[in-house]
Amino acid sequence: MIPLKLQQPNSLLRVSQITPIRSFVSLPHLLSRIPHRPRISLKHNPLCFSPSRILPSNSFKPLKVSELEPSVCPNEEEDLEPSLQVEDLSPDGPVYQKTLALVECSMFAALTGLVYFLSNSLAIENYFGCFFSLPIVISSMRWGIAAGRKTMVATTMLLLVVSGPVKALIYLLKHGIVGFTMGTLWRSGADWSFSIFLCTIVRAMGSVGYVLIYSYLIRENILALITINIHASLAFLFTASGIYSIPSMELIYALFGILVMINCGCFMFLLHLLYSVFLIRLGMRTSLRLPRWLEKAI
Repeated sequence: MIPLKLQQPNSLLRVSQITPIRSFVSLPHLLSRIPHRPRISLKHNPLCFSPSRILPSNSFKPLKVSELEPSVCPNEEEDLEPSLQVEDLSPDGPVYQKTLALVECSMFAALTGLVYFLSNSLAIENYFGCFFSLPIVISSMRWGIAAGRKTMVATTMLLLVVSGPVKALIYLLKHGIVGFTMGTLWRSGADWSFSIFLCTIVRAMGSVGYVLIYSYLIRENILALITINIHASLAFLFTASGIYSIPSMELIYALFGILVMINCGCFMFLLHLLYSVFLIRLGMRTSLRLPRWLEKAI
């Protein structure tokens, strides 16, 4: 006899560890007493649903393969559909227009930076100073105020790399902010009188900032030298005309401010005329708000 060792985890069926072979004759009789309970695990998926009918456990019947229907998940259908987003690349589309505006701003900035750098290197800045603000005005009139701001910032950054911070700051004070202010006012449809007045103030502030920068660089108060020379000139004129009085410093400062405003006002008036002629030649007359006397003259 060969002993047979069986281990069964079910508590209903326990066979001794050493049982003769002949004792297995009654094993089917013991197995028949164990109730057969089929286990069906149905897990509910909130995203997927199946149109097939779920049978209860007490009336379980085997299903045929032809009766099974595939489950349908909404996420799977969405994944199957390709998400293609077609962009309009025509000349009238937004992508083409934005690209064209960016290219024009970059070209204007590069051209302005190159001309300003060469004019400073050759000491001919006074001959081309009236054209440094024109690219910013053209960008603002063609593509909006944001394009003019981009042109101004790009030109300043280019000069910062090429010529250094002093030249870049001088360009920004004397030409960049003036061009951006003029382009913004013209784009908004402002009147010429208001545009000239505001641009004159901006130009005057830029000129004073320019003097202060050079005063710091040469370690000399240039504004004090200017006011002292004006005071001496007025005292000489008063003495020559028979007026024996010395003008006060408040009068000197007021006269200095008036002269700076007159100078900047005349410059901005001529700049308005020059830029109007350029923009009309470029075919942007409809976007300009010109005074009546200039329209009749043109």
